[in-house]
Amino acid sequence: MTPIQLICIDVDGTLTDGGIEYDSAGVEHKRFNAADGLGIVMAMAAGIKIAIISGRKSEIVDRRMRELGVTEVVQGAGDKGEKMRKVKEAYGLPTEAVAFIGDDINDLPAFDEAGLRIAVADAAEIVLKRSDFVTARDGGHGAVREAIEKILRRQGIYDQAVQAYLEKTKADPGRPSQ
Repeated sequence: MTPIQLICIDVDGTLTDGGIEYDSAGVEHKRFNAADGLGIVMAMAAGIKIAIISGRKSEIVDRRMRELGVTEVVQGAGDKGEKMRKVKEAYGLPTEAVAFIGDDINDLPAFDEAGLRIAVADAAEIVLKRSDFVTARDGGHGAVREAIEKILRRQGIYDQAVQAYLEKTKADPGRPSQ
């Protein structure tokens, strides 16, 4: 089993519940789950790279990823498979070392570029059928954290990741850790 070295994550419907709200001024709002954020930071503390690959563009996503320290953020991805292929190539990783977490039909091309395909519980039926693992939680409700913990445990590095996360937050207490 090749260890997962890169986890690519969709946003709408995966890191969020899929709702897109606009206030009366036309400002977009999204709701992220803090547990998912902590899972992302924990994975990075353990040395796993994180990339966001989203079909939409949103300043809110940029802001949230900056808070978490995620630097690989691809938004406005028309063909998520092509974007994921470029991210894999940039890191020099084989398909088997890459996981993708998604929820909808536009994530299927990215599934083709992943060695481990993960669907959130409320994903589209076709995505559920093509996944290697389905979370118990819905998108935006801790599904990403659940998937990350499953990867860490599968690789036997969960306890190491927890310790690395705790050390990182102790060293930089002012930085958001979730």
